[in-house]
Amino acid sequence: MTGMLPKLLATSALLALAACGAESSKSFDSELGSGVDGGTFGNATMNNTLIQTGQIEYTVALAERFNAEVPDTINFAFDSAQLDAEAMAVLRKQANFIRQFPEVRFRVYGHTDLVGSAGYNQRLGLRRAQAAVAYLTSQGISKSRLEAVVSYGKTRPIVQTDQPEERNRRTVTEVSGFVDSHPLVLNGKYAAIIWREYVASAVVPSEGAPADGG
Repeated sequence: MTGMLPKLLATSALLALAACGAESSKSFDSELGSGVDGGTFGNATMNNTLIQTGQIEYTVALAERFNAEVPDTINFAFDSAQLDAEAMAVLRKQANFIRQFPEVRFRVYGHTDLVGSAGYNQRLGLRRAQAAVAYLTSQGISKSRLEAVVSYGKTRPIVQTDQPEERNRRTVTEVSGFVDSHPLVLNGKYAAIIWREYVASAVVPSEGAPADGG
């Protein structure tokens, strides 16, 4: 037993030295313990909360349904953020889907092809995303439900080519989460949110009800 004490003391000293070494790699006047948290300290708790309340599960489920039922991508002409007729038709389909789920938020990402400088394409991608958001809001979607648009510029091409490529010139709309202030969300009724429209679609319309289209 007496032989263990020196070993324990030596081990403690080594651990203390290692901790000092880690701290000494930072600037002399940095806050004590600043190396412990790299900005992700609360992520485990946050993710656990999201899973326990069903937010992650049902956000993924709704995103899969959105991708299955609605085109999520529109394309643009070279060096343009102008929406053509095909793009507007796709955005109307997106708006019809988004309108069914007032509790859900969406995000629009802008992209460009690889022609031109990174800075110019960053701005062009943002203009494209803003054009898509503006059209969605013109279809009655609240801008508060369309999260801040993001531009990836030319950093995420679908096709790796230095030539003009329409498939790279695009915006992509994605499900991003839930509106925190909505009462259904506050009650944690995520399953009801996702499957509500499936239940409604099973109801047989009454005679004389107006038909879609024409």
